[in-house]
Order: sequence, then structure tokens, then C-alpha cells
Amino acid sequence: MIERNIQVLASLEARPAALFVQTASQFASSIHLCMDNKTINAKSIMGVISLGVLDGQNVTIIAEGQDEEQAVDKLERFLSAV
Repeated sequence: MIERNIQVLASLEARPAALFVQTASQFASSIHLCMDNKTINAKSIMGVISLGVLDGQNVTIIAEGQDEEQAVDKLERFLSAV
């Protein structure tokens, strides 16, 4: 299992949230996104939108599975470039 804290550079509203979920769904690992003591499935569009991530906030990505390291690396790049 890998956990990584990341500062998000842009809000995860509808379109960016959809792209984030598409990116997370490319991996076999179980992936969760945590913020303010709330944890959601990163492969769920409703979960990601309900988290209400705004630019400048910190989130934690947690991945567990065969491709966990690649998943966290790619999602970190996504959140740092949105």
C-alpha cells in the first residue's frame, strides 16, 4: 500500500473530476482519495465530485495492488498539472 500527500493545483469539478476518474480507472489497484477525514473511491465520479476538492487543498492518494506505484505517480502528475 502506498500513501502520498499532494497539493492540488486546480479544483476537481465536473470535467477535471471525470478525467481524474478515467485516469484512476486505468489501473487494477484499489485507489482512494482522502481529504478532511473523508475517503472516497477514486474510480467513482460521484465520489470525487462529492469530495469538493478546490485548488490549493491537500489530498492523500492511497493505492493498493499490483500497479500501485504507477497509479500514485500518474495521479500525482495529474493533480499537479490540472
